[in-house]
Amino acid sequence: MTEPKPFSGNCPCLSGEQYTDCCGRFHSGSADAATAEQLMRSRYSAFVLLHADYLLKTWHPSTRPSELDFDPGLEWRRLDIVSAERGGPLDTEGTVEFKAHFRQDGERGVHHETSRFLRVDRRWFYLDAVALYR
Repeated sequence: MTEPKPFSGNCPCLSGEQYTDCCGRFHSGSADAATAEQLMRSRYSAFVLLHADYLLKTWHPSTRPSELDFDPGLEWRRLDIVSAERGGPLDTEGTVEFKAHFRQDGERGVHHETSRFLRVDRRWFYLDAVALYR
């Protein structure tokens, strides 16, 4: 499995916070995401940093793949949260619609999806998604 890229500075999820204070604390295991949107942002950052272990750990067991392969020609550039429904600290489910901008083999693109999340035993998990266009 690919080792995550080392990272410091502003978080790749574009929250405006330092990585260590934002998604880094989730990736290191020192905190769990309190909301579905936080989990979504941390999973985006994990894709940017090639952090497969974190992605698998936060994927609901009913839909989790056995492994992840990253496309070496794909570079994630920007995350835009379009909307979030439910997914708060007291909810058990939530959805997050987002656009993830990327560059692949010199071409720009946008992955647009609505992801579904479930909260089980006080932890949020990514369940599945509906891709809106790519």
